Amino acid sequence: MTEAAQIDAPQADSEDRAPPRERLIDSAKNLFCRYGINSVGVDAIVERAGTAKTTLYKLFGSKDGLVEAVLDREGQAWRSWFLAEIDGPGGSARERLDRIGPALKIWFTRDDFFGCPFINAVGESDKTDDRMRALAISHKKIVIDRLSALCDEAGMSEAEKIAHTIGLIMDGAIVVALITRDPSAADIAARACKSILESAPV
Repeated sequence: MTEAAQIDAPQADSEDRAPPRERLIDSAKNLFCRYGINSVGVDAIVERAGTAKTTLYKLFGSKDGLVEAVLDREGQAWRSWFLAEIDGPGGSARERLDRIGPALKIWFTRDDFFGCPFINAVGESDKTDDRMRALAISHKKIVIDRLSALCDEAGMSEAEKIAHTIGLIMDGAIVVALITRDPSAADIAARACKSILESAPV
């Protein structure tokens, strides 16, 4: 583990009443997202969570089990937030699709933006191991399905293809924003999405 990760991994407050499972997931999430899954050991996670190592293994079986739990939690949280951003204010399907870029910009400007945890996990994992890839695809499918439904509602004849194109634009913007730390990648994504949507066949 990096020296920075060791310094930034304080023990959990003894007054923290959250169950051990929640503390372990939250602690692992914070460390994994910032430093990377492979850079963070079990010792740092349990120290930050204020639990015993045996508790981690009892609850998750292994570090890999904890990684999957973190990704499941993060995926659900991000999807709930993102879909609320585009659907919450209401409006037409096209108006909802036009909120993708602004929603990404909100995310990119947050202090805790460290890229997509699924993209990061696949990037760190053995490329012949499909476990992380399957988790990432499952997460992505839920998002693409919603975008496809909106494209269909907007009267576009190739809704699924357009949704996948928008998904590619989103993924590219996420990686660029992570590398450059420049939230304006979302503005570029917004313009690209607008061009795709305006030229979509109906």
